[in-house]
Amino acid sequence: MIMICDICEKEGAQVRHVTRSYGKGKNLLVIEKAPVISCPHCGESYLTAETLHEIERIKLHRQSFASTRPVAVAEFA
Repeated sequence: MIMICDICEKEGAQVRHVTRSYGKGKNLLVIEKAPVISCPHCGESYLTAETLHEIERIKLHRQSFASTRPVAVAEFA
């Protein structure tokens, strides 16, 4: 879906799906396929208010949504 960017107001913004991590250690939560609006004109990427509310809901009720998986971590050298 092509949209108008909320930042530069040009047409061409698109929804991308990304993986975001919140917290660290035992409190780490990884949310996959979060929709992010990305604009090729101004280079900005942002989350909508609806997406932010859903992320907060997932974080509050993480036991209902999350499955436990081993996670490999690499350091950028």
